[in-house]
Amino acid sequence: MTVTTDIRPRPLPHPRGTLSEAVVGLLRGIPGKPVPKTRSLDPYSDDLQLALHTCYELHYHGFAAVDPEWEWDPGLLTLRAAMETAFLDAMRAEVSGGDDLESELDELLVTPIESTGPSRFLRDEGEWWHMREYFVHRSIYHHKEADPYAWVIPRLRGRAKAALVAVEFDEFGGGRGERIHARLFAELMAGAGLDAEYLHYLDAVPEPMLSLVNMMSLFGLHRSLRGALVGHFATVEISSSPASSRLVDALRRLEADPACVRFYQEHVEADAVHEQLMRTDVIGDLIAHEPALTESMVLGIQVTNMLEDRFADHIFDAWRAGRSSLLPGADV
Repeated sequence: MTVTTDIRPRPLPHPRGTLSEAVVGLLRGIPGKPVPKTRSLDPYSDDLQLALHTCYELHYHGFAAVDPEWEWDPGLLTLRAAMETAFLDAMRAEVSGGDDLESELDELLVTPIESTGPSRFLRDEGEWWHMREYFVHRSIYHHKEADPYAWVIPRLRGRAKAALVAVEFDEFGGGRGERIHARLFAELMAGAGLDAEYLHYLDAVPEPMLSLVNMMSLFGLHRSLRGALVGHFATVEISSSPASSRLVDALRRLEADPACVRFYQEHVEADAVHEQLMRTDVIGDLIAHEPALTESMVLGIQVTNMLEDRFADHIFDAWRAGRSSLLPGADV
């Protein structure tokens, strides 16, 4: 299967409220334009999360016809900081926090006898339309996948840095462009009869997945949150192998294209190895040298699980009601 790896900047997204409308309007103009002041911010609204995602995308591939100088525009950064503060405060309020890192890591290794997450549903009873919707949601994540973690590399030292780079090396294909995980996901999308282009479905995906991806960018862009990013990354690497295995079974049951199976099979094998690298070599070494990051790592683990649970609740609420979990009018 041939899938282009060229990334063409996407058009600006369709606003979902006054805040995202203001951000999109700004980006259509020249940098330096006055930025509107924020009033009350709803951190888990489609409006704020799309506005924040739009700001973050300036640090990735940008948007068509948007001046790249907007990336570091002081006014836009001030507006983004207000959104980030509201989002981070809301996430902290949703979790218990604390410094019991070992218990949090041990909990990640416990696979419930009867898993109730999306991968269990898709394995046991999901239909092909459920799987395709799941791919559309996850495309916002997997088109970036390991990119936000690269920001933490210069903020680590020694063994922790070397081990995290080793994990990233696998995520980026082990030196082979055709094996980059984001490329494998593009092939999955094509195999499922979906558009494989970068962020093609941004206007179709509601807030819960945007919040997950925005959390990764938020933690990655701020040195003060490097512990939270490592906690998040460890959560993904430790917990994803069993879920990927269930998705392999689901896709085989549904007789999906081999490219769909290949993506999750890759994660079954790679993430089982990454689990030990993240827990022992990255987290272990980082805590030994910077014990003050313990609470931040706990935050990253707990927030990741909380946001994944919110995403699961969203899609299950829709699917149990027999309706799409995507935004109204989404063309999939």
